[in-house]
Amino acid sequence: MEKLGEKCAVFGIYGKGLDVSRLTFFGLYSLQHRGQENSGIATTDGDKIYCHKGIGLVAQVFNEKIIQSLPGHIAVGHNRYSTSSGAGIEYAHPVEVSDNSLTLVHNGNLPSTTLLVKFLKDKGVELSNSSDSIIITEAVHTLVKEGKKIEDAIEEIFPLMTGSFSLLIMTKDKLIALRDQYGIRPLSIAKLNGGYVFASETCAFHPIGANFIRDVNPGEMVVVDDQGLKIKQIVKGTQKLDIFEFVYFSRPDSVLLGKSVYDIRKKFGKRLAEEYLIEADVVIPIPETSIPVAIGYASASGIPFEMGIVKSRYIHRTFIEPEQHIRDQGVKLKLAPLKEFIENKRVIVVDDSIVRGTTSRQIVKMLFETGAKEVHFVISSPPVKYPDFYGIDLPKQDALLASKMSIEEMNKYLGSTTLNFLSYDGMIEATGLPESVFCTSCFNGKYPIDLRERKDEVEY
Repeated sequence: MEKLGEKCAVFGIYGKGLDVSRLTFFGLYSLQHRGQENSGIATTDGDKIYCHKGIGLVAQVFNEKIIQSLPGHIAVGHNRYSTSSGAGIEYAHPVEVSDNSLTLVHNGNLPSTTLLVKFLKDKGVELSNSSDSIIITEAVHTLVKEGKKIEDAIEEIFPLMTGSFSLLIMTKDKLIALRDQYGIRPLSIAKLNGGYVFASETCAFHPIGANFIRDVNPGEMVVVDDQGLKIKQIVKGTQKLDIFEFVYFSRPDSVLLGKSVYDIRKKFGKRLAEEYLIEADVVIPIPETSIPVAIGYASASGIPFEMGIVKSRYIHRTFIEPEQHIRDQGVKLKLAPLKEFIENKRVIVVDDSIVRGTTSRQIVKMLFETGAKEVHFVISSPPVKYPDFYGIDLPKQDALLASKMSIEEMNKYLGSTTLNFLSYDGMIEATGLPESVFCTSCFNGKYPIDLRERKDEVEY
């Protein structure tokens, strides 16, 4: 289905006496929604770093035998969503180095790697067609090989990383968490039986019994070793969390900036009902992200809520290519309408965003084919008009429907009765947080981190 893709999820754990590879498996399992292309885990017992990664879902890549082959007391794990750089196993994390001395997992994206590439070139290291994650790893590794402590190497490389990053770096005796100065992608810390856990989202802590402490602050480095936890603020941080974490990416049971994702999505729905009170018979969400939004809209409007569209629970990434007839079914492969809640009804259908519009168009068509009298499309975010450079797999600007069409034109293209988007101010106000703590570049084209040579890709 045509949805935005998060670049990935990271998970890390440090704890003597803990079954770290098994705990990391379950942490990644909880973060599967952030990436379904590749999965990987690296561990260390203090002498050697062990690593396994593969293409597919967490449960497809790992089994009991593999988990038992990853011993140690430190682990890092990663789920990856394929981005422009590719989906093959060569792009899977953890990123390894030639002498097996450190490994890295990364959530985010560096729109510019010019400074890092120049640094490596000056050191005599040439990399061809490498991902931003590999370039970061090699830059840190280059300084470690020169004899620098890993923390000092990271601090020296930090200003060269132009973009968004929530990183976990593992050596044979340390686990290090690092977040860019704007904290665009989330990263949190928890405690577990005297050890420490890091994860892209707080939803990964509950299944393993870890207790959330706090977020890693923007611009902060957190080091865990046998001396405990040490924190260093490398640069002054300015919080700019990507608001799409609330709109779409994060699981509803996660907490971001002290706020429940589920609660804020419900508030998006209530605000939508205040902005657009439509005469209709039923409110239905497009599962899964939009369910709390639709509940909020229904409760505020008094229009009944129903699960009028059912999602196939086990459709994720499959290695079996559908034959042409099935491929032609499009969204019907994943979404099935419940006729009794749609036929002869004026339907409000709720979704979180519109990207290219092809899936939304198929959903509208499916609802009318099921017998809907009217299909009113309401979206719990403003129109997505600008490309992302910080870790969302957003298409180029000219592929974004809202960048080339007015709302009226979009409505005509989708074939819906009406089309309404949550206002920008309404979205911000529903979070209960100030606009200043968010990155909202996909909606307003304001990019907190310099795009450098990629500025020309944005049209205003």
